[in-house]
Amino acid sequence: MRSKPLMSRLFALLFMPALLVLAACGGQGADSAETAADGRQAAEKVTVAHAQGNTDVPKNPQKVVVFDVGVLATLDELGVKVAGVPAVENLPDHLAKYAGDEYTKVGSLFEPDYEKVNALEPDLIIVAARSAAAYGELAKIAPTVDLSVDFSDFLGSFRRRIEALGTIFGKEAEVKQRLDAIDAAVQEAKAKADDRTGLIVLTTGGKMSAYGPGSRFGLIHDVIGVKAADPNIKADTHGEAITAEFIAKADPDILYVIDRDSAIGENGEAAQKVLDNALVNGTKAAKNDKIVYLEPFTWYVAPNALSSVENMVKAVGDSLS
Repeated sequence: MRSKPLMSRLFALLFMPALLVLAACGGQGADSAETAADGRQAAEKVTVAHAQGNTDVPKNPQKVVVFDVGVLATLDELGVKVAGVPAVENLPDHLAKYAGDEYTKVGSLFEPDYEKVNALEPDLIIVAARSAAAYGELAKIAPTVDLSVDFSDFLGSFRRRIEALGTIFGKEAEVKQRLDAIDAAVQEAKAKADDRTGLIVLTTGGKMSAYGPGSRFGLIHDVIGVKAADPNIKADTHGEAITAEFIAKADPDILYVIDRDSAIGENGEAAQKVLDNALVNGTKAAKNDKIVYLEPFTWYVAPNALSSVENMVKAVGDSLS
């Protein structure tokens, strides 16, 4: 009668160490899994340096809100999907799909609809230029980066912003290839600049403004090296108001023209009509068929898009041929 309890106790003594070992191994496995998960989570974040600081953002974010057309165009070219976009009229054909209901409209280029942004629960918000002022409030909702380009260092700043997008979305190789091609095109264009002078004019509502080095269109002078026909033009956001007399006095070899009314879809006096007068027609640019009308969307609406800079460099290079 006593043999069964004795055998039970012996069984317990024999198997207890094994159970303890299994339990210990199970605990270590769980801890290891948790540690590995934590490591992966930490590795899936990247620190992005941008115009308003440094921000930790998730790698390959799934729900992205974009408030800048140039950044939107770049992401579209890189095959990156977005969830929320600003309501923008007159988008070019290759971006027209973003006007559809498939993409939540989260406000305008200047004024976000914070409720709609918050409702989307985004993983990342991107602002730049026109939307940069909203950075502080948007950053309270989700990780936010300001990819505004610094016009005083346009090409260097542009490169850093595009590289940041490449890092965030795992497009480093494609971005490097295209940026390197831009650098090569810049060098080719610079070699053709020689001593030729240029004047950049923006027309809107029948009026004209001139832009020089250090301005939003300064790539022509600062990057490619076309000399400013008038080096005294101030680098103001809205340019310096000018008249046809100013253009005649500056007498540029090449006159670069941006039609703002066309860029924003307003019915204004066309740039060709504004410039069609005896004073402008008497310049070297007019006589040598060097009045160059630059593509409005590329230069005015989305000058920080990857394809825009590619096209801008090409346009200036072609003008120097």
